[in-house]
Amino acid sequence: MQAIEISKPGGPEVLVPCERDIPAPKAGEVLIKVKAAGVNRPDCVQRKGLYPPPPGVTDIPGLEVAGIIEALGEEVKGFAVGDSVCALVPGGGYAEYCVSPIETLLPVPEGFSFMEAAAIPENYFTVWSNVFDRAGLRAGETILIHGGSSGIGATAIQLAKAFGATVITTAGSEEKVAFCEKLGADKCINYREQDFVEEVLSFTGGGVNVVLDMVGGEYIGKNIMCLAPDGRHVSIAFLTGPQVEVNMMPVMLKRLTLTGSTLRPRDNGFKGDIANALKTQVWPLLEKGQSTPVIDSVFPLKDADKAHALMEASTHKGKIILEVAE
Repeated sequence: MQAIEISKPGGPEVLVPCERDIPAPKAGEVLIKVKAAGVNRPDCVQRKGLYPPPPGVTDIPGLEVAGIIEALGEEVKGFAVGDSVCALVPGGGYAEYCVSPIETLLPVPEGFSFMEAAAIPENYFTVWSNVFDRAGLRAGETILIHGGSSGIGATAIQLAKAFGATVITTAGSEEKVAFCEKLGADKCINYREQDFVEEVLSFTGGGVNVVLDMVGGEYIGKNIMCLAPDGRHVSIAFLTGPQVEVNMMPVMLKRLTLTGSTLRPRDNGFKGDIANALKTQVWPLLEKGQSTPVIDSVFPLKDADKAHALMEASTHKGKIILEVAE
């Protein structure tokens, strides 16, 4: 099969086409003939040599795919050869074939293309796990979402609104601000021109209940200032670095919760619980058009390097997808 491998740690140019053996599904796995694969920032971090795959997982990057089940491993129930599916996978998505555990396998939502379906798993699993499970966002609360024009941000905006929350988001240009407003954000802040702490406190009169942060660095202290009493801060990435000095006094005085998570290393049972929640709570929204993965760009598999360059330029709005097969 054709695949993309990381020839050595480095920039996008180290992503090169190669030939690999088609993987065989083990017990509890299926083999997917991949039609499309999502591109995510963890893929870029892996390419740089800073995020190795878990033990026993292929070195081929790619954490989400959509396609058709080609073969079943032993002990697989509920799925059949020929089913159209999308999946969160621990690796191997940048290839013509990929194996997936059945726990993280979901049917392609009715009416969705493979391109659209490939844009679902990583973002929707991540947002559900962190915003609703860890942070416990509820109807009537307010959430601050950084990076509103990213794939994660666009997903978080839509789901938070769908479940009755007020949404404030940040973005780095007026074009991206307008993009977030179209997705339903109640307040969009251009962080290059406005002080987001002042804007948040002015808009809310007392702070937000939840912050979803993927920036890190100096944003952590600012986010703490934005939180209302009993607020919850969730870190899912660190675009400007993971180390920061934090004043714990407001954390104590406001009874704040600071938490965070990574998804890839978690076991299949944990991920399966998220998949079940998504199928029950979110798939109906997708099929009714109340939430839609936003696709910025599509590249052929061989141009994965160009897709990574776009990701790291941060000029995209929504998901970047690799087309693997027609």
